[in-house]
Amino acid sequence: MKQYRILCITAALALSTGMQAQIMTLKECLETGINESYQIKLVNISEEKAANNDSWLYAGGAPTVSASGSYSGSVSSNDATLAADGSTVSNRNVLDHTLSAQIRADWTLFDGFSIQATRDRLNELHNQGAIQTRVTIEDYIANLTTEYYNLVRQTIHLKNLEYATALSKERLRITSERYDMGGDSRLDMQQAQVYFNSDSAKSLKQHESVASANIRINRLMSNQDLRSVHVAADTAINLLTGLEYESLYEDMMRTNSSLLRAESNRTIAQLDRRTVQARNYPYLKVNASYGLSHNIYGNSTYTDRTNWGPSFGATMGINLVTGKQRTQERNARLDELTADITIDQLELQLRANLDDFWQAYQNNLMLLELQEQNLKTARETMEIAQERYLLGNLSGIEMREAQKSLLDAEESLLQVQYDTKVCEISLLQISGRIMIYLE
Repeated sequence: MKQYRILCITAALALSTGMQAQIMTLKECLETGINESYQIKLVNISEEKAANNDSWLYAGGAPTVSASGSYSGSVSSNDATLAADGSTVSNRNVLDHTLSAQIRADWTLFDGFSIQATRDRLNELHNQGAIQTRVTIEDYIANLTTEYYNLVRQTIHLKNLEYATALSKERLRITSERYDMGGDSRLDMQQAQVYFNSDSAKSLKQHESVASANIRINRLMSNQDLRSVHVAADTAINLLTGLEYESLYEDMMRTNSSLLRAESNRTIAQLDRRTVQARNYPYLKVNASYGLSHNIYGNSTYTDRTNWGPSFGATMGINLVTGKQRTQERNARLDELTADITIDQLELQLRANLDDFWQAYQNNLMLLELQEQNLKTARETMEIAQERYLLGNLSGIEMREAQKSLLDAEESLLQVQYDTKVCEISLLQISGRIMIYLE
């Protein structure tokens, strides 16, 4: 019956906006959103770039090969005096040409383990890109799940207000009939009309909240049609069972994505220090080339000359004085120390957040039991009040009070259910279990 009412309300919303309602489960919303989210697409691109950089070639571990060609020409004039007879030989506008081509390979065989450190750093950046993708997806799942259950909450709230409006309408009908028969005063009828108008206005206002919840879901799912109406397949805010503090704590310390990212930053700081220290070691570089050159002479014993063949060499050295080297090493140590302190700080913060979420979760579970009992009592009271009102043994004000108590009890329970769900989402996210909503 409750599900039927919610579907009716959603159908009315769809008709009012001219849109067709789409029933979606939480899993369907998450799967669609993860595939379409602009934020996740951007972080996937960043991860792919990190994967492209994760190679020996990008780290400088492979030789570089280049090819080059050149042409040069010169025009010269000269006068030469012969020693034998003192005569002068003149040459004017002599054109010489030189053409050359070369293929060259350079390879750094050893540079103090800098290439290895750079390669490890690129690999760690690739790993960090995957962690950042996971962080983004987990945040996205937490946000969309919260909005999904907010839509459930707003829809249930609308159902409660529609029910309250229906009760007020029935009361107005009964009061009008009694007034016509001389049983109730005009004041009673006017009062019933005011209550009915007030409940109708609240119901209409709640349509706005449901529409706003739909817009936020559409935005998170990167749906271009922001007015698209979604119907949550869940007709109640259902809570997971079996959450245990110790298990959550162990998973948090082992798999929390923020902590993994901080540990990755520490690894990168260590590799950066290795890269700086590598400059204290000698380096060895080799090269080889094959060239071809052709000269064309405008005035010479030879009209042209061609040279070709390989060449090779090796360079070995060490940096004796590098100026900034010592400062860079000290700063690298400080960066590593900063990363260690950041991890300790983050662990303390995560433990504090887990304790806060767990305390709120436990407190909300106890409140949930109290509100469920309160709602049961309010419903029984409402049933009794309706019977007495129909018999004429209960005033309109007392009937209204019973109706208000029922609505307050329903809203209090709904709020506690939602708060408990938010705590549950926070606990699963901080412990690295948020992906459970995709199962």
